[in-house]
Amino acid sequence: MVATKPRPGWQPERLRERRESHGLSLEAAGDQLRRVGERHGLHIGGDFQTLWRHENGTVYPGPHYRRAYCLMYRSTEPDLGFRLPLPGENMTETAAVPVPSPATEPAVTEEAAFTITKGLDQVTDATQNRDPEAGDVLKNRVVTAWRGRALTDGLNKPVLVLVGGYAGSGKTEFARFLGDISGWAFLDKDSLTRRLTERLLESMGGDPHDRHSSLYLDHVRPLEYKCLMDTANDNIDCGISTILAAPFIAELNDEAWLSRLTNRCRAKGVDVAAIWVRCDADSMREYIEFRDAPRDGWKLTNWDQYADGLNTQSSPPSVHLTIDNRLGAAISTADQTREALRKILA
Repeated sequence: MVATKPRPGWQPERLRERRESHGLSLEAAGDQLRRVGERHGLHIGGDFQTLWRHENGTVYPGPHYRRAYCLMYRSTEPDLGFRLPLPGENMTETAAVPVPSPATEPAVTEEAAFTITKGLDQVTDATQNRDPEAGDVLKNRVVTAWRGRALTDGLNKPVLVLVGGYAGSGKTEFARFLGDISGWAFLDKDSLTRRLTERLLESMGGDPHDRHSSLYLDHVRPLEYKCLMDTANDNIDCGISTILAAPFIAELNDEAWLSRLTNRCRAKGVDVAAIWVRCDADSMREYIEFRDAPRDGWKLTNWDQYADGLNTQSSPPSVHLTIDNRLGAAISTADQTREALRKILA
């Protein structure tokens, strides 16, 4: 993104200083940056011309570049001179993530694993198996998955986690982070329903990328959320803790809606947690522009009107936890935590 407006706290020379302190040329830094991007699913080029523009202040790095720089140099955005720190954001290192310890006696866990294995063997018709070895591998993976669940309370009491926030707030990235560290299933509304939504809008004579007209809001949006919640119910009925990523704007602002959901889940022995990812309007616009999705066209064309309807100062009344992702701070921390966990378990 070309620097067309002031960036409070932006000191591009810090990138050059950090690179040189690591003894890296622009080409070598670009190679490392690309490898970091590939490992973490970040869309960057990493050519030396781009890095040079970042360092001399011609181009302000986009969100994926900033995340990659932070991971590569093990630093925060303020430390690398991308912006001013938020209040209290002065740590340049991420605490190590502890490896969970067993919650049950090993002998009990192994006895239960043996019982599961025996039960699977009893219901397996070996004469129908085209690949007996593959069948054994699958059964072993089922038992291994159970052992993992036995380390947590999730075996007896699954949890349904709702992660909400405005478009571009970072809710999907944060929900993925929770899934990475918990092992819980992750469901994203757009991934689950977008193609069906587009075809349905077309069949009703609308714009497939419309997310603001009464046609979408009154007739299609309720079906999207019904599909998402039905899929979540299928998971929790199987005892699978599940994380949902969707705006949930109307839902989390309706305390009665969350109360009904909580009561229904409680009757099944399932806990419910609602998370709101808070972000500032400028950062949300930057990410929306970066992802360049057709469904965001109206927002960008009518940004002032859209932004006037956002409440970036407070969270919906129903949420249990608010994540502060202003200026991308929470997602940067999530990246660092994932990297720390990867090294611990390597």
